[in-house]
Order: sequence, then structure tokens, then C-alpha cells
Amino acid sequence: MTRTSATTRPARQAIIREMGLRDGLQSISTVLPTAKKLQWIRAAYDAGQREIEVGSFVPARLLPQLADTAEVLAFAKTLPGLMASVLVPNLKGAERAIEGEAQLMLVPLSASHAHSLANLRKTPDEVVADIGSIRALRDARGSSTLIEVGISTAFGCTLQGRVEPAEVLRLLKAALDAGVDRVSLADTVGYADPAMVRELFELCLPVAGDRLNCGHFHDTRGLGLANVYAALEMGITRFDACLGGIGGCPHAPGASGNVATEDLAYMLASMGYETGQDFDGLLALREQLAQWLQGETLHGTLWRAGLPKTMLPATAEA
Repeated sequence: MTRTSATTRPARQAIIREMGLRDGLQSISTVLPTAKKLQWIRAAYDAGQREIEVGSFVPARLLPQLADTAEVLAFAKTLPGLMASVLVPNLKGAERAIEGEAQLMLVPLSASHAHSLANLRKTPDEVVADIGSIRALRDARGSSTLIEVGISTAFGCTLQGRVEPAEVLRLLKAALDAGVDRVSLADTVGYADPAMVRELFELCLPVAGDRLNCGHFHDTRGLGLANVYAALEMGITRFDACLGGIGGCPHAPGASGNVATEDLAYMLASMGYETGQDFDGLLALREQLAQWLQGETLHGTLWRAGLPKTMLPATAEA
């Protein structure tokens, strides 16, 4: 049952993009069978999720957890109104995304030189050149697939340390000049605090405008939801999250994943934001995920504490 806050504030809209099937699964040892991934997507869809990153087009030898992305994407595209996105690290991956008719492909662009070399074996500027080629390929194919560039390690890096805001802004401008449709800022390793979030979005929004419309926050040091709130204050209303807070960054050992989807949905609903998420469905799916991923660490708190009495069934507010 969908539950909303008992406040009288007019509903505002926010979007949660589920990243667990990619960002979550790529960082754990368990290889979830394709059939269970399809069950996950169906249950998430039934719980109201309408943006799901379903996988990544990378070589299977590097990420066997995501080797079935084409099949998973094909299933996701059968669900009406679902925006299915995939991560693509290069031109070859983009070609597969276009062939699979993904609604959106997310291209990672690290603001950390060291992280970029470790993650993609390319410098940030070489990745920008790839982005231009991806845009040219998309246009040549007449594809409607959106291109979003995620500026990763935008708030710091476990390999490099400090990442200068000026470098984030430079790369964001370069991505926009290369013709991307959207950009997002990512706290890949959980270094951000709310003040840093406000300052960086404040720096980037005048340049990107509404093309900067997503925040990607990890809860490594317990500040994930606080950082979401800081981005909300800057007008951002689209956020990445992972069910059960699974995953993390391969270059940040021990780091937890994105903010937990169910916790983020609760915070937004309590604040008067409509996300379309059904808490009963989300928590039931989280319980199923815990069974599928036995031995893996899940995060989050709503599953344990439950909803407060102030979160009433929508029918009770009439």
C-alpha cells in the first residue's frame, strides 16, 4: 500500500532511479541469475519505480555479474512507461545500447585523473573525446537514446584525494559541449558533506541549467541522505539509489553503496515529495533481495524501523 505523509503540504515531484541492478550488483561477488533480475525489475515496476538502470555493456570477463545486460534490457523495455538505462564505458558499449534501444545510456566521466585511469584506462579528456564520438554515433543511427554523463568522484577520490571544483566544472562544460543531453554529479566514494554538495551544484547549475538534474550519493560515511537534502535545496529532484544500499566502488574498499532506495523514498515522502514508490512493495522486494544475496551486506534502516505512525495510508487522509 502506498503511504504518504499526513501533512497538508502540496505534493512536489521527485524521481528515484534504481541503480541496484548495475551499481549494486557490480560490486558484490554474487552473480544473480537472469531470471531473478527479471523478477526484481517486475517487482520494482509493480512498486512504482519508473527509472531503472538495468546493467552495463562491459566485457563479461570484467563484470560477469552484468553479462546478461542485453537480455535484461530487452525485458525491461516490455514494461510500459519504464525508462531503462544502461551504463556504457566506451563507444562499443554505446553501440550495444543503441542496438538494444535503451532509453538512456549513462557514460561515466571521472573528475579524478587517477580514478579515470584506474576505472577506464583513459584520461578524463580522452573520455570526453569518446563522448563526442558516442554523440556522433547516436545521431548517425537516428537513435532516440538519451546520453547522460555522470561526473564521478566529483567530491573527492580515494586514489587522488582532493578533486578541485574547477576541474569538475571544466569537465562538465566539456561534456555539454560534446552534446550530451544530461549531466549528473556523483559522490562515488562517499567523501561529500552537505556544504560541499551545495557549493558544487551552486557552481555548476549556472552553466548546465536544467541539464544538470541528478545527484548520485553514496552513504559510506553516513551522509548520503543529508547530501540528498542539500541537493534538493539547490533544486535537484532526481536521485540515484540502490535497494538495500548494496554495492559501492571497487576503488573504495568497504564503502557502502548508494543511499538505500527505501530510505530515500521515505525521506522524500515525509517531506511532501511524490515519488510513486509503494513502501510495502519496496520492503517486500528488499526482503526477497536479502534472500537472493545471502552472505552479502545490505544497508539501510527503514526495513528495520518501519514507517512511523505519521505515515498514513493515502485513503485515510481523505
